[in-house]
Amino acid sequence: MAYLGTRMVRLSPRIFTDIPLPISCRRYFAAESQQNNVRIGCASGFWGDTPTAAPQLIHNGNLDFLMFDYLSEITMSLLTAARAKRPEFGYAPDFVLFALGPYLNEIKSKGIRVLSNAGGINPEGCAMAMRQAAKKAVVTGDDLMPIKEELILSGKPDMKSGLPLPKSVHSMNAYLGAGPIARVLDEGADVVITGRCADSSLALGPLMHTFGWQPEDLDQLAAGSLAGHLIECGAQATGGTYTDWHIVPDWHNIGFPIAEVSSSGSFLITKPPNTGGLVNCGTVAEQMLYEIGDPRAYVLPDVVCDFSGVTLKEVKQGVLVSGVKGKPATDSFKVSATYLEGYKATAVCCVGGPRSREKGKKTAEAILKRCQNIFKLLKIKDFTRTHIQVLGGEDTYGPHASLDDGPREGVIWMSVHHSDKKALELFSREIAAAGTGMAPGLTSIVGGRPKPSPLLHLHSFLVKKDICKVNISVDGKAEAYSEASDSWVPSSTYDYADQPISHVSDLATGSKNYRLEDLALTRSGDKANSCNVGVIARHPALYPYLKQALTSLTVASYFSHVFPADLNPVDCVKRYEVDGICGLNFILENSLGGGGVASLRSDPQGKAYGQMLLDFVVRDMPDMATLTQN
Repeated sequence: MAYLGTRMVRLSPRIFTDIPLPISCRRYFAAESQQNNVRIGCASGFWGDTPTAAPQLIHNGNLDFLMFDYLSEITMSLLTAARAKRPEFGYAPDFVLFALGPYLNEIKSKGIRVLSNAGGINPEGCAMAMRQAAKKAVVTGDDLMPIKEELILSGKPDMKSGLPLPKSVHSMNAYLGAGPIARVLDEGADVVITGRCADSSLALGPLMHTFGWQPEDLDQLAAGSLAGHLIECGAQATGGTYTDWHIVPDWHNIGFPIAEVSSSGSFLITKPPNTGGLVNCGTVAEQMLYEIGDPRAYVLPDVVCDFSGVTLKEVKQGVLVSGVKGKPATDSFKVSATYLEGYKATAVCCVGGPRSREKGKKTAEAILKRCQNIFKLLKIKDFTRTHIQVLGGEDTYGPHASLDDGPREGVIWMSVHHSDKKALELFSREIAAAGTGMAPGLTSIVGGRPKPSPLLHLHSFLVKKDICKVNISVDGKAEAYSEASDSWVPSSTYDYADQPISHVSDLATGSKNYRLEDLALTRSGDKANSCNVGVIARHPALYPYLKQALTSLTVASYFSHVFPADLNPVDCVKRYEVDGICGLNFILENSLGGGGVASLRSDPQGKAYGQMLLDFVVRDMPDMATLTQN
């Protein structure tokens, strides 16, 4: 595929702004259009990302569409809490105040169309705050709280634990697809605001709109979804959080990603010129494996993607991506619900001097014991959960910690969970007393005494797509949106059996031992209480050695300290091979202490798990230089 240096002007359905376009018309407009490629930039990977991304993409990205991704499972919990305090809240104000608002005139003049899930749990409120936008569209229907009682009565078991939906459910949002986004673009919308949708739908919607892709165009839908998946986390595709971070230039001006997609579905990942960061096969491969499960069946609302055969090729402009396959979508949406289960408080205290790890642990244990004695006197029940670690003392490494006497400075991390908010207020008051009555070297409480905050657990389940009453509104003109496909299949279709581990025969051995960092790249991320760790060989010749050394058993043993004591670590680890990129993907279930805002740990999303695995030792290998010389 040739990537053109200039773009042709396309015939846009926006000239028919008074005539709603049915989905079937998209192929007509795609055929009439002379545009061969669509350029989509992503200026935000989460709520709180840098506002410097938008201007670089607007001014130098040569874009057709600009997307802002703000939502995660944690973010939805925070927005739910915000709206509980003030009903006009519940959306990401950064989108209005910093990301889009200052550049709206330039966006209009360049003909860039904007898409964002900044609406959170209040898309209409977000749209109202954007008074200057030209032609705004809102997609709603993801919020299932109006049918809360019906869903509670039906049980709706959690996808992992099997437990029924609790009566204390606080929020419920379905991951909608790209169809309604494409529809409002067909009707001429310049700015599209959604609530919860699959992150990649923000990119797939514009591609369906422009190219006329239909439900049967499975490979194209999968390619568009992969393009969206690669750019949805912003700079993570352009050198951010890259294993080889030391070779990535100019973090202060890191370029944000652009996907240039053809009508056939092949695409290029690139970034604006004269920006920092790095786009190579490694950065793209890491992001491809980020936060996915079985790479043979990455389930999205519009298509199920098979990433196992994806190939990457570096070219001057960036990385060419091809080989993704699509399978029929399921008849269900995934729903993320949250429910309140008490409160938590986290204290962070600095400690210095010899044996700081030991001092820190003893201090934290004494504070908790004092609180427990007070609780007994006041007839308050004990903490539901507690967690203590000393940052700097390598506590997160468990048995792999390499420090003997510990560091000469550290940070005490104390997090507690209780059903009674007053109990945590007592805990908060007892921390400062350690400064004069416990270990020497305590210096400060970071942020002051901790304040109790609601502890929200995640409950994920499936609903049939027709349960969600999706509505679209373009400039205040609302209508119901529905779609149905004879090709939809039951969700259970993709409950594949565990992938058999391929065995490499006649693999040469040697006397060399290598840290995994010498052999591979890694990237980790969370899904609720599970963490995935992607591993990509630095050279195809190293891949067989990774497959042999990194089994479910060895990875479970390495991370055994992160799983609950009552679970067998081997039963918590799943392993998948991704031969197209010489990669492996591991799923570590029940490994995050509850995950998200429900976790008491300092790494509730498993962001450091991939980094920890870099110290895994692969033994008895031939000389690596000899293996990779071709």
